[in-house]
Amino acid sequence: MMKDKKGGRPKLSPAEKLKYRIPVRLCTQDFYDLKAKAKTAGMNCTELARLAITGCRIRQRLSPEQMDCIRKLSGMGNNLNQIAKRANTEGYTNARNEYLHLADKIDI
Repeated sequence: MMKDKKGGRPKLSPAEKLKYRIPVRLCTQDFYDLKAKAKTAGMNCTELARLAITGCRIRQRLSPEQMDCIRKLSGMGNNLNQIAKRANTEGYTNARNEYLHLADKIDI
């Protein structure tokens, strides 16, 4: 006899289930402040309010400029690691020029 396989999302435990709804009234300014904070944090208003109630610190998302800087620094670090590996295998005199060039780029 074959058992029917249940697909889909697993059931939440009673502790994880969100079963209480609290209606909240806000003035116009507070409502738009809440929407703006939720947008900068990258979540909806309900999630933001839930995290604020539990005492979590809500952080703003990284801007595209910050992400670009992090990506560039990561690439430079990768290049430095490759230069260090080459310096250890071939000798330090060959890799010195590349290292100095990259160090100047990082200082900018």
